[in-house]
Amino acid sequence: VPQPAAVRSRPGRVWRWRNLLVSFAHSVLAGLWALFSLWHSPELLSDIQDGYSVSGHLLVCFSSGYFIHDSLDIIFNHQSRSSWEYLVHHAMAISAFVSLIITGRFLVAAVLLLLVEVSNIFLTVRMLLKMSNVPSPALYEANKYINLVVYFAFRLAPQAYLTCYFLRHVELQGQGAFLTANLLLLDAMILMYFSRLLRSDFFPSLRKGSAGRDVDGEKFLID
Repeated sequence: VPQPAAVRSRPGRVWRWRNLLVSFAHSVLAGLWALFSLWHSPELLSDIQDGYSVSGHLLVCFSSGYFIHDSLDIIFNHQSRSSWEYLVHHAMAISAFVSLIITGRFLVAAVLLLLVEVSNIFLTVRMLLKMSNVPSPALYEANKYINLVVYFAFRLAPQAYLTCYFLRHVELQGQGAFLTANLLLLDAMILMYFSRLLRSDFFPSLRKGSAGRDVDGEKFLID
């Protein structure tokens, strides 16, 4: 994908632009894949702990590979300091997904969590639009409201459902305890990112101390 002039003119943005494009590709593939897996095998939703499908298993493997790739990309390009939140998130996801791949349990929960990638499609488009200084504000405005709707539908709703399910039905020992702890940490991260999104796109007067800050190398949603 050709780099916009606003990206080419700032060397620090080149890595971020390429990294976000890879993230966008993963979001499109994984998000549609998760939707297809649940549509093709809706009976999986009745057995979140022990339900199994080849498609869901391969999806978890595929996304684990992306998280490993993205972590190495951040580290090798010396972006660990500015993107440390991504590294924490990826470490949590990789450790949880590897345990699912090995045991074959809770794969349905992972597929439900990967519905978040549908939301990430529009979140990544938002960041790409901001980086490229797109001349059409209407495009950004339209994506802003779509992003908010899908954030609720594909990020907050599945996360809330799985959190309630794990706290009510999963034994807090062994793998169950490990995944529940990961899920609760992810809850905190998602709510933090949601507050950032609201402040940036809907309540800009509440933003704190970001004026004049150079964020070219930073990947996370901070502005």
